[in-house]
Parts: sequence; C-alpha cells; structure tokens
Amino acid sequence: MDTTLVRRIAAPFIAGSLATGILAAPSEAAPAVWTAAWGASPQLPSTGFTPNWSQEGFSHQSVRQVVRVTKAGDLARIRLSNTYGTAPLRITGATIARTTRGPAVGQGTVRHLTFGGRRSAAVPAHGELRSDAAPLKLKRLESVTVTLYFAGTTGPATFHAQGWADTYRANGDHRADTSGAAYTGSTQSWYYLSGIEVGGGKGGRTAREPAEPSCGTPAEGGIIVFGDSITDGFGSTPNTNHRYSDALTERTGRPVVNQGIGGNLVLNDSAWFGERSTARFERDVLDQPGASTVVILEGVNDIGFSEAVKGPNPPPTYRPAPVVSSGELIAGYRALIGAAHDKGLKAVGATLLPFKGSDHWGPHAARVSNEVNDWIRRSGEFDAYADFDRALAAPSDPDRLSPAYDHGDALHPNDAGYRVMADEVAGVLGR
Repeated sequence: MDTTLVRRIAAPFIAGSLATGILAAPSEAAPAVWTAAWGASPQLPSTGFTPNWSQEGFSHQSVRQVVRVTKAGDLARIRLSNTYGTAPLRITGATIARTTRGPAVGQGTVRHLTFGGRRSAAVPAHGELRSDAAPLKLKRLESVTVTLYFAGTTGPATFHAQGWADTYRANGDHRADTSGAAYTGSTQSWYYLSGIEVGGGKGGRTAREPAEPSCGTPAEGGIIVFGDSITDGFGSTPNTNHRYSDALTERTGRPVVNQGIGGNLVLNDSAWFGERSTARFERDVLDQPGASTVVILEGVNDIGFSEAVKGPNPPPTYRPAPVVSSGELIAGYRALIGAAHDKGLKAVGATLLPFKGSDHWGPHAARVSNEVNDWIRRSGEFDAYADFDRALAAPSDPDRLSPAYDHGDALHPNDAGYRVMADEVAGVLGR
C-alpha cells in the first residue's frame, strides 16, 4: 500500500477541519448526557441542485427550518455553522418550538434560545457555536422548528443543499410567531443549522414517554450515516422523512444522524459537493455526542465522475474527475476506519449499490466498483458491512439497480429502496 497516500489522506484528522473549535456557551451547566438527534453537513454556498438562498444570504429576515429529532429528551440545544463564512455571523435571535404544520408552531412551545446567557450571538468566521440548553420536552421522531432572525445582512450563507424538506423565509422579525402566515418564501435547503442535540431525562426520555422500543436501547448509542447523495436521500419523497436514515431510526429505535452530502467524494474536495470525506469526518462524525457507530457509504462519485465527464455536455459539477483506482479508494476507507476506531466508534462499511445504466457507469467504474465491494466483503477491516450491492440488485442483472428500487436514474433508490437499505443495516447491527 502507498503509505505516502495514506499519510496525505489522514492528514486532515491531525490538522482538524475544526481547528477553530466549537465554541461552547460559558454559562451553561453541562447536563448528564447530550445526544446528537439530527444533523446536516455544512456546505459552501453554491447554486445547488434546486434554487436556494445560500449565495444571497439574508438581510432583516427570519428563517424557519423544520427537522425531525431521533431522540427524546427534556432539553434541546442547536448547533450553528459558519464554516464557510469569511466574517462573523451575527444572530440577532433564535427560537425552537414544536412543529404543527408547515411553518406554524405550537402555542406555548416557543423557547427563546440563548448563547452564553444572551439571546444574540456572533459565530466566528469558519467556526461553529452551540446554544445554551433550552427546556423543551421532545418525543422521539417529533418534528421541531428552529427559527433564526438576522437584523443585519449575513452575506453568503453556509448551508446544506439537499434538505428534502421545506425551509421558510419571512421579512422582519417573526422568530416568535406561532402562525406561519409571514413565511411566504420557501426552498428545500438548510441554512446555518447543522445539528440539534437533546439531553435530560433518564436515557433521554421525557417523563410522559414510554421506554424506547426493545429493538434499540440508549446504551447502544447513536448511529451516524455518512456518505454522498444516496445517504443524503436523493430521490426520496420531500417532506415525508423517507431517507434511509429515517427508516433506520424507525427500524432500530436508535438515534440516527444523517451526514450525507450529494455528490461528495472520498478523495477530492468539490466547490459543489463539499470537502472530501476524509477532511470533514472529524466535524461531521467524530464530534457528534452520543454516537457509537458510523455507517460509511461513499465512493461511487470518485469512480463515476470520470466516466460521466466523457459523455455529451457533462455538468461542471462533475469536476474534479480524476481516474481513481480501487487502491486509492481503499486507502481512503482505511483512513476513515482508523479515525473512527481512534474515537471508539464501530465502523460499518457499505458496498456500493449497482449503478449500471447510469451516467456514472463505464468499464473503469464497473471494474473498480467490483474490486472495492469485494474488499469491503472480504478484508475484515470494517467491523461489519452492509451489502447494499446485493440487497438492491435487479434479479436479471446484478450490476443494475432493481426497477422496484430505482428512483429513475439507475443510480439513486426510491423510498422503497431506502427502506431496504435500512433493513440491511439493521440486520447487520442485530436489529
């Protein structure tokens, strides 16, 4: 193995993509347990797949974002990211509340968040910030709404492109509104919000909620699913929580945090699709409280972009597109496995799904995908593996995604395919 390559890939773990650290509110008394209950990996402001507000940012506006938490608790705090900001991000105020429908929230559930005891805060350029704890009893799989108000002008916004859920915008300060009437604009991306963590209550349960399902216990810890657009949920039905991460938390009863980025690569950074996985692994996986397992599904873009750019009118988003060998990709996996083990996390590998017939397919990609999948199955270097390749293959052609599970591009699953993926991982985890 090329040890020089391994050192180059592993270097981000030493330098740390969070060199500036995550600022903790100094006045907060640490609760017994915090668990990551939702997450979204930050991305550089860009055009994205669908219209979004990342490049224009916000000015004298409120942004309301709806997410589903995968853990119950008595306390909640949010995590804000200004990873790609070149100046401090000034938050005039923020609230968290239970969701009712669309941008509306429940009467009596709005909690004003504080940061070091103050309602306003500044997130440093290239930094992150957690709020203080807010008392809000949440059930597992309950939707919550986070509203950020910016009295000034933010400039381009650190965001997550593919949310598969509506985010709302209103002119002026509407952070405490229970009605959603002022929120007349919407996109399907998330802005600045990169995590929600819950705490309090025995095992993170509220006093009124029954114990977690027997198929999962708090002692098993949370699961981070890490990867590209398939992990991110491309092809799932918007506003329905039908990503494979959603099905996995429903199937296992364990907290699951989705850290997929559409188009992400193991070995190369992309202006469109985020930092390479080895550079963002510390921030997106190792810094998630309460996690015990990471499921890694990534590599189809590393080997597929070089095939896609050979076609007519390839999109500019498919570059860089070097020809990547199985050895280089395996070296990247080894760096991720080593970093997970150093943190005490179980590393579960996932074979690449069938993708014959997609724009990522070609002779080189076919050969390398088979070599990589064989290594994942036989090497024993992952603690366990989920065989998505075989679970979602067409009966008539193992190189093709089954028509029953194909979103329509021969690359991404549909809702049914994502449920099969969740069942495969749950089976590997013994649930």
